Amino acid sequence: MDVCFHPCQNLLFSGSSDGELRIWDSLRYTTISSAWVHSAAHGIITVSTSPSIGDNRVISQGKDGTVRCWDIEHGELSRIPSVSIDANFYHFCKLSLVKRQPTPHCVKEVIEATSEEISHGNQQEAENCEILKNDVCQEGCPFVAMADGERSEVKIWDLNAAERIATLPHSSGASTNDFTKGKGMCMAVQAFLPSESQGFLHVLAGYEDGTMGWWDLRNPGFPLTSVRFHSEPVLSLSTDGMFNGGVSGGADDKIFMFTLDHSLGSCVVKKEISLERSGIAGTSIRTDGKIFGTAGWDHRIRIYNYKNGNPLAILKYHRATCNAISFAADCKKIASASEDTTVALWELYPPRSST
Repeated sequence: MDVCFHPCQNLLFSGSSDGELRIWDSLRYTTISSAWVHSAAHGIITVSTSPSIGDNRVISQGKDGTVRCWDIEHGELSRIPSVSIDANFYHFCKLSLVKRQPTPHCVKEVIEATSEEISHGNQQEAENCEILKNDVCQEGCPFVAMADGERSEVKIWDLNAAERIATLPHSSGASTNDFTKGKGMCMAVQAFLPSESQGFLHVLAGYEDGTMGWWDLRNPGFPLTSVRFHSEPVLSLSTDGMFNGGVSGGADDKIFMFTLDHSLGSCVVKKEISLERSGIAGTSIRTDGKIFGTAGWDHRIRIYNYKNGNPLAILKYHRATCNAISFAADCKKIASASEDTTVALWELYPPRSST
């Protein structure tokens, strides 16, 4: 169902529909550790890791509405999760750990702003923000964005305390009702901290009706902008490393490359890519910003030039729906996950050596 590389080590994580979280050695192509961390009846929909949550931790998200954080020692998974969140949602929207630019920013301002906004409607969430200020600032950015299972909402959680600290859109005001009306469920999220935001958390959210909203936590009641590129549900969103743009895929036969203008708060189509067959379940942009890839319902992995959107390769290995694609931090490998029960590793367009 999902796959991701460790940001520093030669490890690969995969999560399957029967609830198994597996750690692979990406050099020897062997299993290092494996455990059934969610029930087989529900399975895993997301595995994710990031330096923001610690180099030796990985997150699993189950269809049973739970999110669990696992410690890793010598390649082995801990027996008991270090953090467990019952988010009470039941669908296929993958969570998003907050992405950061290479230059770190203290996120104390994020919590302060969220606390101020939320205090008008939810005193408990405001108190949670206040309690977490110091811990969050010291730890970096242990936040995760997740869709709500029934409404057009995105919840922001603090992983260290397993507490919900914000909701998008915030539940007061007529403008909020106007925005959420007819949008359907949130189907894709991407959380990030752009330098232009002075450390305030931003979220891209894709909805069932094809709309995408760009949120700034300083104004949780209404997005900076909303656009409707897709004619069907948005299923995947990815931003580039500088958060100046990204890629979206959906249930229709289109891939959209878009730009984000932080000064204007606008999102504009950069290029529209038409497909012969509909359905993009996963998208990912390589960390050097040179290429991006998609995982398709048609069993294909597609690779494109991120600068101009030109197609570079179609990878025809999988025999069933491709659910996810991930690039290694050093840009040398690609991993893909498919419902044919396999994870495939690829070496394609590695970066040129500086020597």
